[in-house]
Amino acid sequence: MKEVTLFTDGACSGNPGPGGWGAILRYDKWEKELSGGERQTTNNRMELTAVMEGLKALKEPCRVHLVTDSRYVADGITKGWAASWRKNGWRKADKKPALNSDLWEELLALLTVHTVTVEWVRGHTGHPENERCDNLAVSFYRNLEGKEEENGQGLV
Repeated sequence: MKEVTLFTDGACSGNPGPGGWGAILRYDKWEKELSGGERQTTNNRMELTAVMEGLKALKEPCRVHLVTDSRYVADGITKGWAASWRKNGWRKADKKPALNSDLWEELLALLTVHTVTVEWVRGHTGHPENERCDNLAVSFYRNLEGKEEENGQGLV
């Protein structure tokens, strides 16, 4: 299996509001930047989307080292929260509905394709790739003004 590092970040202007996501895939000396966004979304949805789009860009099953500044994403995966929410009909321990179940469902499926380890990093502290992902995400949502929803592949 190839070993890939996936750096991700999501950003939102207002919560909800226009949002963007950025991801960097690194394999050996090869790098690929991805970005996208939505006109009306939340920060957590953009964080999840960044991870999903990074994993979907891989052409074969890989060992993936995910680096994220999102506790929501990191804990949802490593602490088994998302799997537990799904098992409980997308309800949290307090019986309230789990948010973003559509995205978590898709992400959980992608996690069965790849072997993923998660590293949480504090955001906005000078981590070079985290800062690049943040710049991709922020640039994307700032460019949404006056356009239709987009992703890294063009207009949706």
